[in-house]
Amino acid sequence: MRAAVLGANDGIVSTASLVVGVAAAGAARSSVLVAGIAGLVAGAMSMAAGEYVSVSSQGDTEKADLERERNELKSDEPFERKELAAIYVGRGLDSSLADQVADQLMAHDALGAHARDELGLSKMHRARPIQAALASAATFAVGAAMPLAIVGLSPLSSTIPLVAGGSLAFLTLLGGIAARVGGANSLVGAARVTFWGALAMALTAAIGAMFGKVV
Repeated sequence: MRAAVLGANDGIVSTASLVVGVAAAGAARSSVLVAGIAGLVAGAMSMAAGEYVSVSSQGDTEKADLERERNELKSDEPFERKELAAIYVGRGLDSSLADQVADQLMAHDALGAHARDELGLSKMHRARPIQAALASAATFAVGAAMPLAIVGLSPLSSTIPLVAGGSLAFLTLLGGIAARVGGANSLVGAARVTFWGALAMALTAAIGAMFGKVV
C-alpha cells in the first residue's frame, strides 16, 4: 500500500511539473497534453525498468546466498547446526531447547531453516521483478493521469493554477496516507511531500516561462 501511494506521488509530481512547465512556456493545449502523455509513458516505463533491474539484482543476491548456504550445509552440516542453534539462543531460548529446535528444523528442511533464520529470506518476501515492475508502472500511471485529466477539462488560461492546486491537494492526501500506513506522523508526511511537489512545480514553471520568452 505504501509503495503504491509513493508510486502515485511520483506520477503526480513529475507529470504535473512537466505540464506546468510546458504551459508556462505559452504552449497550446494540445502541446501541453502531448508533453504530459509523453511524460506519463516515459515515467511509467522508467519506473518499471528501474524497479525490474533493482529487484532482479536483489533476486540474484538471494540466489547466490542460498547457493552458498547449500554448499556450506553439504561441506559442514554440524557447524551449520550449531550456527542455527546459536541464532535461537540469541533470540532467548536456552541452549538445550535451541539445539532441539535446530535439530528438528534441519531434519525437516535444513536449507529453508537457514534461509529464513540466518539469511532473513522467505517465500513471501522473495524478489519478484516482473510483479514489482508492473506495480510501479501502474501506480505511476494512475498518479500521472490526474494532472492530465485536469489539463483536458480546464480552460487553457486556468491550466497552471488548476493543475498546481489539484496536484498539491492530491499530494497532501497521499502523503498523509503513506505516512499513516508507514506508522509515521501524517501531518509531517503530508507537509513533506506537498513542499517538494510545490517546489518542483514552481521551478519548472519558472524555467518554462523563461524558455517561452527566449523562444
